[in-house]
Amino acid sequence: MKYINSANAPAAIGPYSQAVSVNGFLFLSGQLGLDPASMILLDGVEAQAHQIFRNIKAILAENQKDFSHIVKTTIFLTSMDDFALVNVIHADYFGDHRPARSTIAVARLPKNALIEIECIASEK
Repeated sequence: MKYINSANAPAAIGPYSQAVSVNGFLFLSGQLGLDPASMILLDGVEAQAHQIFRNIKAILAENQKDFSHIVKTTIFLTSMDDFALVNVIHADYFGDHRPARSTIAVARLPKNALIEIECIASEK
């Protein structure tokens, strides 16, 4: 098992790693729309979603991976009213690549974020 951490993504806000590489897969912890330099949560679901994908990109790059290596995403939303917008943003980052995905409505997220995304990438 190898722990992955990128200085270009927000530091973990708890006792966990940004990502763990094991058995040919890279498991990324849930990302919030935190600016990595200031650790401030951006305003609005759209800004948070874009920042999350920038954070995911940075963590993937730390392991020489990109969005094409992602095989599964899980999206947590505090409001399903944001589903359509997040769907468009998700599609913009993945292009023709279509990983498996789940979207789950939750009552609350850390730091009162509106969205959190975790993912699994293949090492190959």
